[in-house]
Amino acid sequence: MLFPEDLLYGRDHTWAGIDDNIATVGITDYAQDKLDEILSIELFPVDSPIEQGEPFGIIESLKVTTELISPVSGYIISVNEDLPDDVGILNSDPYDTGWMITVEVRNLEGMDHLLDAEAYADYIDEVEVTDSKEVDPLLDVEEDVNYIDESEEVG
Repeated sequence: MLFPEDLLYGRDHTWAGIDDNIATVGITDYAQDKLDEILSIELFPVDSPIEQGEPFGIIESLKVTTELISPVSGYIISVNEDLPDDVGILNSDPYDTGWMITVEVRNLEGMDHLLDAEAYADYIDEVEVTDSKEVDPLLDVEEDVNYIDESEEVG
């Protein structure tokens, strides 16, 4: 999986590219992979206030509908207008043409919880261990697991 080194990452599988006090925000390659085929996206409009750790939109995939969690606090200053008509770019290019919103960040010091690429990759390794224990933290649902009872006759 690709985690560009010039971005910062949230544990909710969103990324932020910071330029002065402007953050470009999207979902990570890991998130789009786990969501599988993305069907639709609804983002908060321009001028909406958003809070770090709170939703800035909703994404629907074949697997689940879930909130998009903001890695930064501030005001949305632009929204990727191409996404509603071509959500497939989130699966094919989540870091470039698949950006979601730009935010005028209120407090740059409040972003020290974000991870660099290496720390995010390590976090994903931890998530994968958790995921193998039947709970997918991105989808926030327990997956159905069919166990085979060897004492039962198959027939």
